[in-house]
Amino acid sequence: MKLYLSSFRFGDEPQKLADLVGDNKNIAIIPNALDIYPDSPRKDAGLQRETDGLLELGLQPEILDLRDYFGKSEELKQKLSQYGAVWVLGGNTFVLRRAYKESGFDNWLQQQKDNQDFVYAGYSAGVCVLSPSLKGLETVDDPVLVGDGYPTETVWDGLNIIDFAFAPHFESPGHPETEMVNHEVAHYKKVGIKYKTLHDGEVIIMEI
Repeated sequence: MKLYLSSFRFGDEPQKLADLVGDNKNIAIIPNALDIYPDSPRKDAGLQRETDGLLELGLQPEILDLRDYFGKSEELKQKLSQYGAVWVLGGNTFVLRRAYKESGFDNWLQQQKDNQDFVYAGYSAGVCVLSPSLKGLETVDDPVLVGDGYPTETVWDGLNIIDFAFAPHFESPGHPETEMVNHEVAHYKKVGIKYKTLHDGEVIIMEI
């Protein structure tokens, strides 16, 4: 699996995302980290912006709401076979983790580790969820907030697809979470957790 890990949106060199994707240009936009926020024109505009950005890169985006697949992991598996990549938006990491678990997307993603034709791309919460653990992220994201139709139990285990905690928006003037991320990083240092920080605009590209 190829990874495109961004601090904020597409980063400074979005063409590198397009270059990662192989012959299958279909890419699923997963917006579930935003499910704690009420539907609004602002949210709709944000999803349209993500869609337009992927289209400009020559990709074929489709919004994939994991809530439609809660308790339907086999149906989700069949749907995901249509895509060559996913683009996972930022928001609340704990809500996103619940969505992965309830839909079975977490188990499916684990099975793609050896699939070099598949690209997992995302930013902020969409990357944080890949870490070994979500402990420490409570300094930035509220772990008890839930969206409609979600279980209330907090899932603290990350997917362990990357071997470090991810701290986006680090020292990124203008982003509202920058100060909270400083506290997150201080926690990682205190307890000895391996971590990486990214400024907005920066991207990590890797294979696993």
